[in-house]
Amino acid sequence: MALFLLAVIAASVPGVAQDASVSNIDSIFAPLADGKSPGLAVLVRKDGRTVFERGYGVADLRSLRKIDGKTDFRLASFTKQFTAMAIMLLVHDGKLRYDERLTDVFPDFPAYGRAITIRHLLTHTGGLPDYEDLMGSNWTALHQIQDDEVLSLLEHQTAPKFAAGTKWAYSNSGYVVLGLVVAKVSGEPFWEFLHDRIFGPLAMHQTIAFMKGMNVVPHRAYGHSKEASGFVETDQSSTSATLGDGGVYSNLEDLAKWDAALAAHTLLGEKEMQVALTPVKLNDQSEPTAEGKPVLYGFGWFLDPYKGRARMQHSGSTMGFRTVIDRFTGDKLTVVILCNRTDLDPSELALKVADVLWKP
Repeated sequence: MALFLLAVIAASVPGVAQDASVSNIDSIFAPLADGKSPGLAVLVRKDGRTVFERGYGVADLRSLRKIDGKTDFRLASFTKQFTAMAIMLLVHDGKLRYDERLTDVFPDFPAYGRAITIRHLLTHTGGLPDYEDLMGSNWTALHQIQDDEVLSLLEHQTAPKFAAGTKWAYSNSGYVVLGLVVAKVSGEPFWEFLHDRIFGPLAMHQTIAFMKGMNVVPHRAYGHSKEASGFVETDQSSTSATLGDGGVYSNLEDLAKWDAALAAHTLLGEKEMQVALTPVKLNDQSEPTAEGKPVLYGFGWFLDPYKGRARMQHSGSTMGFRTVIDRFTGDKLTVVILCNRTDLDPSELALKVADVLWKP
């Protein structure tokens, strides 16, 4: 079994002996990957310390390089929490307001953008059309759509999917636009802003918003899909180049720093951060729903509890990758799972880890 143990730092997990908890967590993941299959990386932090950090399987099927804590995975929609933080930093700087309208930032945007605010985009209540539905066959894995092309598609529409603030619908369009807002307001490319204001200050030196020809993903894992004949590399799609909705690559070592910064309010004070952790309400002050179920969403975070325990979480799903971060804030427990294959469900696996640690 291809397994790389990076660090197991002694920590006290209430009700569970440390050695047993490590063994029980490992037993969840060890059967899932071997030295000739793509796999996953797992991080567990408790009370501000890393208690489990392991890689399983390989980063690609060509080199069979083992996955470890430095292996960079495409985060997909996990990225949205960084985009939201970038917006919040600009608000902190006094350069942007949450009630600022889309047409305030992009004056040439059609009239329907006058009703859409930055807050609407952050909370998926803006009603922007889905850019994936507008693309047609103009873009491919080799000719990928870029952020400015997404904006152009949206500017050619004359109406939203719904009036801003009246419904909730998960919107990659909204977060691509938020990345463009960061670039416009800050005066520097989105990927540079992330480096200068988030990744650099937190010493997340191996985390980047990937721009082909502009930077390089270090220790890169490549995405895979499972077919009848086995795993095949499926690393890129026509939408893999957009940034604000899913373009960040990172690894366990850097995401441990991110988790620590969130806990310590390193980038924003607790009061400023609270707005991101407050579930959105619709214009009529009702709770939004999706597919008949209540939605608890802040700025770049789902806020639904698990077994009555407070939680902030976000998953990511894209060509060849599945990812998740679960932060159980009251329990001071964080689980991060990064997969370079699409046949695993990291959200389900993260909850299994939590259940192991909470077992009497």
